[in-house]
Amino acid sequence: MPMIRIEMFPGRNADQKQRFAKSITDAFVETCGGTAASVHVVFADIAKEDWAVAGELCSNRAAAATPAEK
Repeated sequence: MPMIRIEMFPGRNADQKQRFAKSITDAFVETCGGTAASVHVVFADIAKEDWAVAGELCSNRAAAATPAEK
């Protein structure tokens, strides 16, 4: 089961999140195949003070750095 984690600032209501999840799910199914029922979308609200930390939790910046950045 594919799982898509979306980190965003708080403030979206349930209807907005539901529409966004449908858009993301439809795009995933169109691109990767499978069924919408197999895709699981999880939302995580991240405080604006912590926005930089949230991205770092899911990526390894050192591995993604270009030679010019190292």
